[in-house]
Amino acid sequence: MSRSHGEPVDLAALRAEYADGGLDVGDPADDPFSMFRRWLGEAMDAGLHEPNAMVLSTVGDDARPSSRMVLLKGLDERGFVLFTNHTSRKADDPAANPQCALLFPWHPLERQVRIEGTASVLEREAVEAYHRSRPRPAQLGAWASLQSRPVASREELNAAYDEMVRRFEGRDVPVPDHWGGYRVEPETVEFWQGRPGRMHDRLVYERDGAGWRIQRLAP
Repeated sequence: MSRSHGEPVDLAALRAEYADGGLDVGDPADDPFSMFRRWLGEAMDAGLHEPNAMVLSTVGDDARPSSRMVLLKGLDERGFVLFTNHTSRKADDPAANPQCALLFPWHPLERQVRIEGTASVLEREAVEAYHRSRPRPAQLGAWASLQSRPVASREELNAAYDEMVRRFEGRDVPVPDHWGGYRVEPETVEFWQGRPGRMHDRLVYERDGAGWRIQRLAP
């Protein structure tokens, strides 16, 4: 039965049963980066839309949390890499409080990956290399937009972009001084898999000296 527009939704009644695919104790990789690459590959093979999309949660010096969707653009044994305009709140917050969290919500696979760690400013060489790999319109957009700052209208944004098109016509677009990136070095990484009866699998990697400790948590 279809629901009329504006009809109240019974949120308490919204539920879905999860499949029985789970994580055996013998399944985990030795480190969370290898495990994440495995799950990311499976998300890509499943055809998920933007499987590298993640929720970045930060807390600034005002102690107020803030979350937004961003894209994972790099991964190595040091951490998870994202890029951003340094005039934005998602850059201001880590400057005041580097503790942050990431969440990959892979709903079609009944999976999520939760990461808690510390953000540090990405080295300029990596920023410049990634900037060169971006499509030219995105490079121009980084110059045209002072992210998160108030603007009077869409027309003002369009005018700023058109000005950058003219400014850099016929030459390479350099990296703006206000644009860069962060690497999130994880302290904990949790892999969550839905199971029937809400008896979900939760496997957590925690730093243990130079290595990682793996433990299972109750759902």
